[in-house]
Amino acid sequence: MDKLISSRASSDPRTPSPARAPTNRETANGISPLPEGPVPIGSLVFADELPDGVVVADEVGRIVVFNRVAARLTGLEPAEVIGKFVFDVLPLRDVDGRDWWVYADPYHGLPTRTRHPERSLYLANGTELLVSVGYVRTPKASREACSPGLALQKLVISLRGAQQRERLERSRAELVSTVAHELRSPLTSVKGFTATLLNKWSRFTDDQKRVMLETVNADADRVTRLITELLDVSRIESGRMEVHRQLVDLPDRARKIIAGRVAAGDPEDRYRIEVRSGLPETWLDADKIDQILGNLVENAVRHGAGIVTVVVEPAHLGDEAAEMPSVQPDAAAVSVRDQGEGISPEVAPRVFRQFWRGKRRGGTGLGLYIVKGLVEAHGGTIGVCRAPGGGAEFRFIMPAGTAAG
Repeated sequence: MDKLISSRASSDPRTPSPARAPTNRETANGISPLPEGPVPIGSLVFADELPDGVVVADEVGRIVVFNRVAARLTGLEPAEVIGKFVFDVLPLRDVDGRDWWVYADPYHGLPTRTRHPERSLYLANGTELLVSVGYVRTPKASREACSPGLALQKLVISLRGAQQRERLERSRAELVSTVAHELRSPLTSVKGFTATLLNKWSRFTDDQKRVMLETVNADADRVTRLITELLDVSRIESGRMEVHRQLVDLPDRARKIIAGRVAAGDPEDRYRIEVRSGLPETWLDADKIDQILGNLVENAVRHGAGIVTVVVEPAHLGDEAAEMPSVQPDAAAVSVRDQGEGISPEVAPRVFRQFWRGKRRGGTGLGLYIVKGLVEAHGGTIGVCRAPGGGAEFRFIMPAGTAAG
């Protein structure tokens, strides 16, 4: 960017309208010139419109730009700090209490420096900010013929609040705590039963051995599922989720998931499948569709009640197309409904976050977060609402397309 100009009309009533803006700007300590002549429209960025705090100081350290976000983060009014020295307005210190301006010495340090990477620094009142600093330099030769090199023209300071980083650190700490808790139980069981069998093999009957080995097998599957969930979370957060598309029959995949649960001991009359006519072809990742359906059905069984109904029907991606019956469906929708208490509207926005759990505790709380990530990796959408007969309804829409779509 060639120019960085602060729009402070809202904070300083003395600022003239853009139509008659002066070529010079008065400050508390004198005159600081604005750029004169034509400015390319593509290079003009209004500092107040930037998402981060921006503070720009001139070659001697006086503040010439102090945007709204910087004002919000520091609690200072732009009109009060323009023209003041930046090291007085922002007395930045590190975690050990050292004065950043003294040891970084941006105005008298090495002339080859171009930036300081983002780090945590603190204001005098203890407010933590994430601060990064950039140097704008010009050749000295154009100003001092006998002193070649680069002269500091502007110091650009970017400020961000530390709340987002704190939330991320808390989320990671909670993930570690949850994983440790979830791993402890199955691993303790596996270790206990295997040690018992090895030490006292001859004392147990074949039926007792079978029960112990089946428990070990089930707990090993539980550990495998947890590791799979963690890998999925990692891929979703890093944007590395791969989708291998093939022609997928959504009703058939739903029947497969339900048949597996019935074979595992669930009553057959607990489930119902409804398939509407007119479904378009869908090219999706079959394994991930099974994972989505399996998680949603598991969630309905664990947190809901009554009959679990899976509805597969044609759908439209756009609201306008959905209101026109003559338009061919360009997507397929799958709804998983239960007959339990449902999910209240105030809770609904939180159900797809990490570690969300319903009233009935159990699991890691990552299942619905992963489901949302898998659906969105296909270009689809998912939401939760109240089912027609009561209970919760999770509905996801997948776009129709081709193998390359």
